[in-house]
Amino acid sequence: MKMNAFMHTTALLRSKSRANARMVLTNRAQCGKIFNVSQHPSPTLTAERRAAIARIVAQNGTARVAELIDRFDVHPSTIRRDLKTLEERGKIRRVHGGAVATDHSATDSTSTSTNTPKDRIGRAAAEMIADSETVFLGPGQLTLAVAHSLAAHSRLTIVTNSLEVAHWVAVHTPHTLIVTGGQAEGEDLGLVGQLTRSAFSSLRADHAILELGGISAVGGLTDDSLPQAEIARMLLEIGSQVIVLVPARRVGRVAAAYIGPASDADVVVTAREAPSPFLWDLSESGIRVILA
Repeated sequence: MKMNAFMHTTALLRSKSRANARMVLTNRAQCGKIFNVSQHPSPTLTAERRAAIARIVAQNGTARVAELIDRFDVHPSTIRRDLKTLEERGKIRRVHGGAVATDHSATDSTSTSTNTPKDRIGRAAAEMIADSETVFLGPGQLTLAVAHSLAAHSRLTIVTNSLEVAHWVAVHTPHTLIVTGGQAEGEDLGLVGQLTRSAFSSLRADHAILELGGISAVGGLTDDSLPQAEIARMLLEIGSQVIVLVPARRVGRVAAAYIGPASDADVVVTAREAPSPFLWDLSESGIRVILA
């Protein structure tokens, strides 16, 4: 009888001890974040997370480990395993502190939108560039699209006064990159000022590719930015071929800052949606016009 009572008391103590242990763990959990560090996570959740990471890298071009940890609320080692697996599958390329897109993943992410006017203009301009040439790319979304299409070329030297273009080329291509100095201006982060002008005075290129705010057979080459127009005037002298990119809606438009006559452009590349009367005017002026 005494033995039964002793065993009953011991069981109660053990039960209370386990309850207290659960209470301690619960209280600790309320004071901080609990990371799942299981070596055998749920396959479904892991696959979904890795697919999401691959999409993020493909769409943004890069992803940082710290951002992925916060987004998915997992332990750093989990994200590192995810990135290692994705790299082995060819989905991403690991770099210090995160990952960058591969050419394959970037192509996958944009395969449904590569027929936009911007992408068509970028491809058309890139087709005029041969391997091993030196190309100047100015700031703008159209010149950034050219940079995307030049990723498939080999041994190019790219000179740019655009921080956005420079970052993309540095991360996604093996090309030689020369970035001018200067002060960043506008949403496209174009570099302007004395440092930029000094750099161009000692540079030459096989092609100078510029995105402008307007072109007209009468009004000439124009832009909305006075500093960028000044840079553009210098670039007309350093490139053996000047390729001007203009959005369709800006063909026939005259912007505030005059750069030069339309005939200073060797080639004008725009989208096929551009208004026909203005295109005919440019063509009759002896300017080569490419519709993408």
